[in-house]
Amino acid sequence: MSPRSEVEPRLRHVEEAIGYRFKNPALLRRALIHRSFSHEADHPENNEPFEFLGDAVLGFVVADRIVRKREELSEGEMTRLRASLVNTHALAEEARRFGFGECLLLGKGEENTGGRSKPSLLADAFEAVIGAVLLDGGIRPVRRILTRLFADRIDKARTTTRSMSADPKTRLQEEAQRRGYDLPVYELVEERGPDHSREFVIRVLVHGKALGQGVGSSKKRAEQAAAKKALQGI
Repeated sequence: MSPRSEVEPRLRHVEEAIGYRFKNPALLRRALIHRSFSHEADHPENNEPFEFLGDAVLGFVVADRIVRKREELSEGEMTRLRASLVNTHALAEEARRFGFGECLLLGKGEENTGGRSKPSLLADAFEAVIGAVLLDGGIRPVRRILTRLFADRIDKARTTTRSMSADPKTRLQEEAQRRGYDLPVYELVEERGPDHSREFVIRVLVHGKALGQGVGSSKKRAEQAAAKKALQGI
């Protein structure tokens, strides 16, 4: 494992970011160990068990808030609202905002392939840290952290069946129209890969500003991915 002088600042950064001080820093330390590091360093522990736990408690706390504050919604609307908050993209954005990527212990392979910016890896790290908080302090600090992050979005979400079930392009168009903007414009940035495995990179502009970029095996899929990204920043 990295020398203590290198690890401890990472732990302090995460504690400051989430607003929680660990009684047992070893739990947080483990939450930052990706399996690629443990494999290459022959280290016996990684953050996957904490990720499993964090995923479960995250879904529970968000669902509990929805039921308590948005009981007028149907079960389907509640499910869609939870899914809009607790998914790989949304959790990766939170982890990125907190700077978790820079705090992870990664193997050389992940490091060299941009692992610190991979959405799936970032989302896993977010869940692992939440799992570590639960083990260290119980449900109260977990509720406090997640309430700070998600309560306002849950309480104020526009959750009609149409808006929650529509695809990202439709939702982005509706949001642009609601704000009086022109329709979103999608631009092809790049085509790459061999013919049998083509990838398209699409950028979407809203009100003249590039808000999202997506990658897909077709232009349609790339546009949907770009719209989904843009919805986070509009």
